[in-house]
Amino acid sequence: MGNLLYWAVIFLIVALIAAFLGFGGVAGVAVEGARILFWIALVLLIVSVVVSFLRRA
Repeated sequence: MGNLLYWAVIFLIVALIAAFLGFGGVAGVAVEGARILFWIALVLLIVSVVVSFLRRA
């Protein structure tokens, strides 16, 4: 899951640089990629925590 967050941050940095340079389309795509990776990482974290609690019980 750490790799997902790493790539989400990379996409966010690319989006900020692209927006600063005036590439709106590239920035929009990079932001959407970062958003999708962030939500996937969050869902995987929640599933992992739930499975961990179920194994202990």
